[in-house]
Amino acid sequence: MNIRVILEWDEEVKAFSATCPELNYISSCGDTTEEAVANLKEAIQLLLEPMPDHFLNSQQIVNTIEVVI
Repeated sequence: MNIRVILEWDEEVKAFSATCPELNYISSCGDTTEEAVANLKEAIQLLLEPMPDHFLNSQQIVNTIEVVI
């Protein structure tokens, strides 16, 4: 899977940011471009990881709300 990543230097925090526009702008950062990309890969893997079965099979009543800020 090829995913576009935007790498930028953030002067304020003195670190590189890596952002993926195709995946809801998920992003990460690191001291080097390699570290920023590695951290972003981990974040993407967590985002795409399937939801555990115990959450899907739960009989517990759950309320879902939306919060506008």
